[in-house]
Amino acid sequence: MAEAPKNKPIKRHKAIQPLSREHHQGLLLCWKIGKGFEKDIEPERMMNYLAWFWENHLKLHFEIEEKYVFPVLGENHELVEQALEEHEHLKYLFQVKEGLADNLKTVRRDLEAHIRFEERILFNEVQKIASEEDFQKLKEHHDEEISCGLYQDEFWI
Repeated sequence: MAEAPKNKPIKRHKAIQPLSREHHQGLLLCWKIGKGFEKDIEPERMMNYLAWFWENHLKLHFEIEEKYVFPVLGENHELVEQALEEHEHLKYLFQVKEGLADNLKTVRRDLEAHIRFEERILFNEVQKIASEEDFQKLKEHHDEEISCGLYQDEFWI
């Protein structure tokens, strides 16, 4: 599949825009992990943030994608299969309780790659074939970006 140019903004259908904004929050999470390592923050503190982020943001985000976005392409579509495999992998990483520093590095790398894949490839394919009914169903169930609130321990600052 052809990849979208990295320097040109991708025009998103209004129904998918909240998911794209949530992807930005995921990229910020990756940045925060990097800042945590730069500041020699204990991995436990960063993993606490990951657990909070999972419960307050990413878990619901994945559910919405799996229920309303991926079915547009069909469960046997190679891009959907890849996205679902990556979701399972990331779900696992967010639950890891040992080897925290290495796990955090893996989360940072793999979450960023997953978001880039969805934004540059998967969502573009969905937009090509989705019907207005598909977009309307997504909009009905997810019209606004998931707000995960404020986290008390801003270790990245």
